[in-house]
Amino acid sequence: MHVSFYCVLKQNIGTEMATPQKIVLRVHIATDVAMKLTLNERPKSVEELKSIMKEKFKPKLNSDFDLQYEDPDFDGQLSVLVDMEELPEKGTLKVVRAECDESSTASSDTDILPHAPLTLRQKSWPDSFPVPTFSFEVEHVLEEGNRSGKPLILSRAQKHNILEKMAETMHSFKPYPNDKEVGKAAEALVTVHPCLRELGSDTGWYGWKVSLKFKMGNFCSKLARSGCAEVSVNVGKRSKNNPDSDHPHSSIKRARLSEVNFLPNFPKGENQDTLKDVRLQIVQELEKAERNQVLIAKLMQTSFALRRQDIVKEDLPVKDILTSWPALRMESQVFAEFHRITNVNLRNQFYSELDRCTPRLIALLRQKALHTGKMALALRKLLETYDRQEENDVNTRRTLFLRALPIYLREDASEFFKTYNHEEEPDIADTPVALFTTGENYFSSDSFFLVVEGEVVVRDLPRLPDAFIVSFGLIYAFNLQYPKKLIHMFTFVQKVLMLLDDGKPLKPCVLNLKNELLKN
Repeated sequence: MHVSFYCVLKQNIGTEMATPQKIVLRVHIATDVAMKLTLNERPKSVEELKSIMKEKFKPKLNSDFDLQYEDPDFDGQLSVLVDMEELPEKGTLKVVRAECDESSTASSDTDILPHAPLTLRQKSWPDSFPVPTFSFEVEHVLEEGNRSGKPLILSRAQKHNILEKMAETMHSFKPYPNDKEVGKAAEALVTVHPCLRELGSDTGWYGWKVSLKFKMGNFCSKLARSGCAEVSVNVGKRSKNNPDSDHPHSSIKRARLSEVNFLPNFPKGENQDTLKDVRLQIVQELEKAERNQVLIAKLMQTSFALRRQDIVKEDLPVKDILTSWPALRMESQVFAEFHRITNVNLRNQFYSELDRCTPRLIALLRQKALHTGKMALALRKLLETYDRQEENDVNTRRTLFLRALPIYLREDASEFFKTYNHEEEPDIADTPVALFTTGENYFSSDSFFLVVEGEVVVRDLPRLPDAFIVSFGLIYAFNLQYPKKLIHMFTFVQKVLMLLDDGKPLKPCVLNLKNELLKN
């Protein structure tokens, strides 16, 4: 969880002075509170600037934080401040303070998670749909109708305004809401404005649901014609004018794993050519012996839209993606990419929920192991290995959870969790997604590597849980499907541990396990 403070400075529009000028900062401690900070000279380092700010704004800045500034080289997008020479005499700063996490949810020191710019969605479909504010006329009519308590008869223009505003709000969360989500939006509309409730309808909002589905289709068509990437990617299907094109319902490219930013537009001021130059900068930086991690993170954030075009629209194989975007071999950038796509911290969310569910699951495993059958036998062998471990620490328990989960859900994990003899090269050809390690004991193994589409992507992962979350992040980063034989396992991780719900009902085996883990 991050707490943000905004420091807004006026841009320097004057000519450069030979003598140093003082720096004036307008510091926004909160959205409605601004304070002024004047520096007579430029601090020698970022740490010195942070010390000055801690002293000036004590106790509001009494913990560690990072500084970001509006980078004029990237059209004012925020970049991490590492060199005071990069800071304009008048510009914009953002102070980001990270609160301490418990050991079970701690992030790696190399994790550099982006803060989604305004061009990207900030969150997924909400539990409670926020009904927008309509035009002044419509709001007045609705207020009078709600006060009288009588069903309201709207004019065509008034209904159009309501549907248009609702469609805009729905699109701000996702371009292709499912039937359940549209129903939730219609229900919220008549709940906030009872005068819109339909007479003779069991729900009171079914007609609004139908109207919203049609309006959403028309709204997406308009966006597609305007060039909005996430919907225009699906135009050009078979029609009267294009009889030889693909079927309208085939190969629809849209979010299927609760992605928040599936196919974003290019950032303001950027295009395909400028972002290709950014991509080349990333490749050049990765060829250096000493890589600038902060610069790589900044460039990866800037080029996110182009990368998603390559992966989603062009549907490039993983080998070609890694050639163009080699930073996706870095563990920290896998986590950062997942954050850009879902706006969720993969490591923290995964380990937090995993550690919360683990004690209950271990108890369930021991109960199931007392039964008869193949599943009970497999669980007994796994628990015996677990009980023989000298150290019963958090990583051992996490490993037990991940190895037992497919067994409990009656799935075959043999093609995903793979071992090999270190004296021989493992056969990775035609491997969709798999984790490889030496030896049979996953609890004591200290080196894993990840293979995707026959390509070794990430090496030297120290523990099974670490390797697993990298594989989960890469499935999102590469826009892959879950392994066919582990659909239930990965769905459980997505919806129960990561809380990324796509609105579709859980399969009975996954739902039963979820309910068991939620029992006191």
